[in-house]
Amino acid sequence: MTRKQKRLVIIAGGVSFIAAAVLLVMVAFSQAIAYFYVPGDLAKVHLAPGTRIRLGGLVENGSLKRGDGMTITFAVTDTLDRVPVTYTGILPDLFREGQGVVAEGSFRDGSPVFVADTVLAKHDETYMPKDVADRLKAQGVSLGGQETIR
Repeated sequence: MTRKQKRLVIIAGGVSFIAAAVLLVMVAFSQAIAYFYVPGDLAKVHLAPGTRIRLGGLVENGSLKRGDGMTITFAVTDTLDRVPVTYTGILPDLFREGQGVVAEGSFRDGSPVFVADTVLAKHDETYMPKDVADRLKAQGVSLGGQETIR
């Protein structure tokens, strides 16, 4: 093998290695993506059962019910539509009715009930995730002076 051929083999091997690494990273990221929806968006799209999404909005007043053990049911609303949610686990300390929430999980077996495995609540009186606030404002919801962090 000539020196030129050896150099070409090394370069081709390096490019192949980098391409394989990029491909593996892209596959890993595509499996970890959870799209964000508000209840009004869910009426417009069809999601396959088991598709992981993030559901954001406000916890509907009067919807919080504690079930057996650590199971909690509540509804997430954008004041136009609502989605019932069930969650088993410990809720964040600041979780309460009328507050902003983002729940991550999926709909199972074509059920209209969203099964959350992660629930995030806003951390103080003035914070709401920017994407939740923008979607709620687009729906015409007044946020009552709440600021968003960019």
